[in-house]
Amino acid sequence: MSTNASKATSNPFNAVSPTANSLINIFFIIYSLCCIIPLLLIFMVSLSNEQDVVTLGYSFFPKQFDLSAYKFLMEDWKQIVTSYGVTVFVTVIGTVISVVLMALYAYPISRTDFPHRKFFTFFIFFTMLFNGGLVPWYLVYVNMLHLKDNIWALILPLLVSAFFVLIIRTFFQTTIPTAVLESAKIDGAGEIRIFFQIVMPLSLPVIATVALFSVVNYWNDWFLSLVFIADDKTISIQYLMYKMLLNIQYLSTNSNAASAIAAAGGQVSFPNETVRMAMAIMGIGPIVFAYPFFQKYFVKGLTVGAVKG
Repeated sequence: MSTNASKATSNPFNAVSPTANSLINIFFIIYSLCCIIPLLLIFMVSLSNEQDVVTLGYSFFPKQFDLSAYKFLMEDWKQIVTSYGVTVFVTVIGTVISVVLMALYAYPISRTDFPHRKFFTFFIFFTMLFNGGLVPWYLVYVNMLHLKDNIWALILPLLVSAFFVLIIRTFFQTTIPTAVLESAKIDGAGEIRIFFQIVMPLSLPVIATVALFSVVNYWNDWFLSLVFIADDKTISIQYLMYKMLLNIQYLSTNSNAASAIAAAGGQVSFPNETVRMAMAIMGIGPIVFAYPFFQKYFVKGLTVGAVKG
């Protein structure tokens, strides 16, 4: 009997053979390289000379290192710092409020004793299928909420995602033990206390996952700045980069504008390809550090949320 038990322990049902394990490792190594190599190429091209890129194409090994693209972008460094500040504020505040609101909505519809949970579940699901359209959406924020040129116009439209609400609801239903909630009620805890002191700590994996996606959504957004913001002091870094790229393309293709700039003694030759890559690096640089931060909470959440005997 003990021999059979030891065999079962040494050869579990879901064990992976050494060959399969090697193939899986090779696959993920190749997949990781496919993710890293393009980023490395973008970074190296951003450090290349514009003329070399136009003549020789993209290369991992620049013929000569040149920081002209970054110098060009940093000519208006005050605006870049301002836009970075706006984006960081919007990302942090928006993510915190967004996660709390979506969790607060998902919690009651995950409870079987909530009488109207089917209605509110359908209500949030309906918004995934239909919306009011762009014009009514714009009029609500501008005419009713008066958020034109307001930094909250960059936060409110992305606060709630029906898809993430349903994900959080499913996690609550399948992971949070009902016995834990009932025990808390017996001990005299109210719903608010149960939610913040029991449900949220046990739900760190899904909260961290949703928060990471919210961070990426807020950080990468440029459309809201385009629609609602006219003041340069309130635009996001992504929209600033977008405007700069459009200006470069316009000046590169419009000979009259280039002639006027030359007559005024301004710069006529603008880096194009290298500036694109430098913009990508400046845009994604800070957000790259977000994933390791949330990864720590993935592990912590899995440990805290484990059901222990």
